[in-house]
Amino acid sequence: MRVRNLVVLMLFVTVISPIVFYTDRLATFKSSTSTDEFVEDVTAVALNGQNQRLNVLPQESSTIIKEPIGIVYSDNTTKSLPNSATSAQQDSTHIALATQVESRDHKSTRVLSTTSDEENRDQDRSQRENHIMEVIDTIAEDMEIREEAIDAGDKAQQLSDNSDSSQNMEIKHEQQSAQTSRKTDKKEPIKIGSGKQKDQTAMPDARVRQLKDLLIRARVYLSLQATRNNPHFSRELRGRIKEVQRALGDASKDSELGRNAYERLKAMEQTLAKGKQIHDDCAATAKKLRAMLHSTEEQLRVHKKQTMFLTQLTAKTLPKGLHCLPLRLTTEYYTLNSSQQQFPNQEKLEDPRLYHYALFSDNVLATAVVVNSTVIHSKDPSKHVFHIVTDRLNYVAMRMWFLVNPPGKATVQVQNIEEFTWLNSSYSPVLKQLGSQSMIDYYFRTHRANSDSNLKYRNPKYLSILNHLRFYLPEIFPKLNKVLFLDDDIVVQKDLTALWSLDLKGNVNGAVETCGESFHRFDRYLNFSNPLISKNFDPHACGWAYGMNVFDLAEWKRQNITGVYHSWQKLNHDRQLWKLGTLPPGLITFWKRTYPLDRSWHVLGLGYNPSVGQKEIERASVIHYNGNMKPWLEISIPKYRSYWTRFIDYDHIYLRECNINP
Repeated sequence: MRVRNLVVLMLFVTVISPIVFYTDRLATFKSSTSTDEFVEDVTAVALNGQNQRLNVLPQESSTIIKEPIGIVYSDNTTKSLPNSATSAQQDSTHIALATQVESRDHKSTRVLSTTSDEENRDQDRSQRENHIMEVIDTIAEDMEIREEAIDAGDKAQQLSDNSDSSQNMEIKHEQQSAQTSRKTDKKEPIKIGSGKQKDQTAMPDARVRQLKDLLIRARVYLSLQATRNNPHFSRELRGRIKEVQRALGDASKDSELGRNAYERLKAMEQTLAKGKQIHDDCAATAKKLRAMLHSTEEQLRVHKKQTMFLTQLTAKTLPKGLHCLPLRLTTEYYTLNSSQQQFPNQEKLEDPRLYHYALFSDNVLATAVVVNSTVIHSKDPSKHVFHIVTDRLNYVAMRMWFLVNPPGKATVQVQNIEEFTWLNSSYSPVLKQLGSQSMIDYYFRTHRANSDSNLKYRNPKYLSILNHLRFYLPEIFPKLNKVLFLDDDIVVQKDLTALWSLDLKGNVNGAVETCGESFHRFDRYLNFSNPLISKNFDPHACGWAYGMNVFDLAEWKRQNITGVYHSWQKLNHDRQLWKLGTLPPGLITFWKRTYPLDRSWHVLGLGYNPSVGQKEIERASVIHYNGNMKPWLEISIPKYRSYWTRFIDYDHIYLRECNINP
């Protein structure tokens, strides 16, 4: 109160009295010279009065007014010792005061520049009085802020005796937030001296992160030799670890932590501080940590390799239920008489006016989902014809399924690839290569020196001619003009009839491009170190996707696409241009012959990418489970599985007998 009374007295002596005195003097002088002198005197008196008041504050000098420090918060304060809390609080208060003085000086200067301008010498007395009152208001506001800052400093001094460095930081933030809000209410913006200071925002869930970090550090300390040699510290550290684990629990946010989490955190920090004193041999500790890091990296590498192997093994292994289903269907098929073994509407199979689908698969259940989802979303199912080609092992089971479960008014044809007598090794280079002993050794005998180390090539589909049958569509459907090719791991969600009326502009293939990521470009699939590839193709060209493709068979025949495919397959007899698969030869064969479809027609990635958006999936006409995580496997991505299972009747007798469940 003594300081406050002294400040009020100085305010009256240095500000109010001179104003009354000079107001009376103003009425007697009218010249411009007297006006300038008057304003200069008022300003000088006001500045002197403020300087005197500033001297009341401890450790404050006049240099602060000349060069105000515009820092509201500094990270360096966190490094101060606990016994320096008082000086830290005073520094914070002085910085805020200096910022206010700078704001006040700016206003005073504006008053001076306004009243000293020659163009405004004839201003009336009321305007000059308004400027004077503005200076007085500014000084009064500054005095209020200074008094509050002094009170806050006293409060901080009292709290510093019972608080550590982190608590002092919280007090500083409260001070600065209060000052900032008061200045905002009075429309006095804070000016940062550097102009580059960023807002200090607390990291979300910082306490949870800190607790987890402390647990990691504690476990590292337990593994060190010095800790083992100190039973008392080791016992204490184990107890702290249990306490922090109980306090942390399953919390992922600070709001989920218990009330004692902060006490547990501080106790752990104190224990770890003791550990620093115990482990004074830095070289030995660093050596131990490097050894632990190397061991962890090696374990991670081994686990990744095992995960990849097991994933590939699961992807190529037929689940027990899907193995049971074709056996059960085959048994039932041979109980039917010859008339019951035939499909209806066989006259539609070669009608070019209808909508024809080509589907090559040995998976009965996956094929059923493709057909069912297409028919359900079609506007006129009677105009849709499905041509299914499978191998000899699953031919009877596939026929039996669609005989027992006809797809409404749509037409189905099931063919055996063994019946294509024209497809032999003398006609097809790829068929000759797939049957060679060198190809089998290269991809399936890992003990051989020339075998490939990439596990994905151990999948039997790469040696199946069903996978390459898509390059012989004109031979399979000689009387059709346009065919929509579908993979067996897709689900149709909308009517697809608009694709048959689509103008491909002279191209043979209509497909959705996959340029979203770099690994979907040509250099991902082709060997551009080979001059045959680098000379004919662009490594950054956009790839496209198999799975839903519109093929113009008339244009195919005219451009002899099958001959182009054969020529490139012969050049790749030693696998120097690309590895196994159908996409690399497809990119080459349909190079500059592919028409890009809108991306909403075909959305990929549901078999490997858990980040595909729900809106993108719902807008798509076709969704594709490309990748190893097929929807009929246990390793499928759970949130995508329902899009596939909704088209299966799990109450069907054959599915229940084979224990196939959603």
